[in-house]
Formats: sequence, structure tokens, C-alpha cells
Amino acid sequence: MEVALKIILVIASLGLIAVVLLQKGKSAGLSGAISGGAEHLFGKQKARGLELFLSRLTIGLAIAFFVLSAVVAFFVKQT
Repeated sequence: MEVALKIILVIASLGLIAVVLLQKGKSAGLSGAISGGAEHLFGKQKARGLELFLSRLTIGLAIAFFVLSAVVAFFVKQT
């Protein structure tokens, strides 16, 4: 059981890395980070299509990674 969970954890982490690297950068530089954050906060640009899918997939994989890490840590601690 522990080995299977570790394999799933590795797959989730590799998937998370791949999805984050596939996402397009919002903007470059310090000024872009400030203005990009404001645009994202106030929702001037709505993500559509592939960007929305990658964003939701990133959130899902991050949650899966966190939960799997906690479960694997629990099983390792018990043995």
C-alpha cells in the first residue's frame, strides 16, 4: 500500500511540475508583477480555453499532492 501511494505521489508531483511549466507567464519584470497581480485580482482578464484548463488542473494536482504527502507521511510514521 505504501509503495503504491509513493508511486502515485511521484506521478502527481511530475504532473504538477509539467503543468506549471506549460503555463504561460503573466508578465515579466517587477513592474509586470505588480500590474499583473492587480489585473488578476480585479479580474479584468478572464481565462478561457487552455489557460483555464491548465489553471484548474494545477489546483487539482496541488491538492492531490498535498493530500498524498500527508497520507504517505502518516503511513511511514506508523511503520
